[in-house]
Amino acid sequence: MSDPIPTKQFHVARGGAQGIDSGPLAGAVVAIGNFDGVHRGHRAVIGAALTRARQLGRKAAALTFTPHPRLFLRPQDTLFELSDERNKLRLLAATGLDGAVVMRFDAALAATSAEDFVARILAGALGTGGATIGFDFHFGKNRMGSPGFLAEQGARLGFAVDVVPPLENEGRPVSSGAVRAALAAGRVVEATELLGAPWFVSGEVIHGDKRGGELGFPTANLKLSPSCGLKHGIYAVRTSVAGKRHDGVASFGRRPMFDDGAPLLEVFLFDFDGDLYGQTVDVAFIGWIRHEQKFESIEALQRHMTSDAAQAHDALQRASSAFPLLGDI
Repeated sequence: MSDPIPTKQFHVARGGAQGIDSGPLAGAVVAIGNFDGVHRGHRAVIGAALTRARQLGRKAAALTFTPHPRLFLRPQDTLFELSDERNKLRLLAATGLDGAVVMRFDAALAATSAEDFVARILAGALGTGGATIGFDFHFGKNRMGSPGFLAEQGARLGFAVDVVPPLENEGRPVSSGAVRAALAAGRVVEATELLGAPWFVSGEVIHGDKRGGELGFPTANLKLSPSCGLKHGIYAVRTSVAGKRHDGVASFGRRPMFDDGAPLLEVFLFDFDGDLYGQTVDVAFIGWIRHEQKFESIEALQRHMTSDAAQAHDALQRASSAFPLLGDI
């Protein structure tokens, strides 16, 4: 199966506290947020922007930040980002938005007051026709800008503001933190429920030690961000390679049978025979199979790998065609 073909061009505008080249997104209704993972709660904010934009006859765009503000404000902390900038934009491009405004989060933006953010950036640089914001999103210096404050300022400056209430999953708010917690525990099915689609990563296939081929399971190896908080273990995965889907089984971890080295994602594709080195691959996590572990022999490992592949086949069959919807950027 191939990836879907985007239906319209997605514009990406960039800028910072000093200014924004908004281009065709000038006057758009903006959905404001970090949008890490673009989960179902984020999609509710985006949906409100799309609705307001249709009412006003304007374009709709996401207004987001890079790097994640937490990384700038607390560089000593480790943040498990659910999607890097490229993948966040690909997810946003598939929501129906006309584009995204990516603001550089630096010392100048961190020092911008909430009042200035609304007056100088939203109303001034963007000429926004409306804004949507989640119930708990804050902005401006020391996070003093609340959703209520934005609504008051919007009324004063002449643009509509929609504050989106929390979206719950089994009584708990859908949030990026909840997705991170699910992935840290290996609960990828729960993460899928929160996101609205399987969580995925992208990476360039690199050379490994060829041990998988020797064991009868040649793998495509991807080095993920050191901050990746996914639980080490074996997963059923679905990949996209050059626009084509392939099912497989993957191990993420330190290879305790061999070197206990740096974490590596090793993907065995069931129906692929070719050279992937240097190619960028999307890997979506469909199901959890087992913990990473050390076996008493290579033969025992091979038996478990065969069983892992069979379980992955079953999980992928139950998941039908599940894969994140991605747009071109």
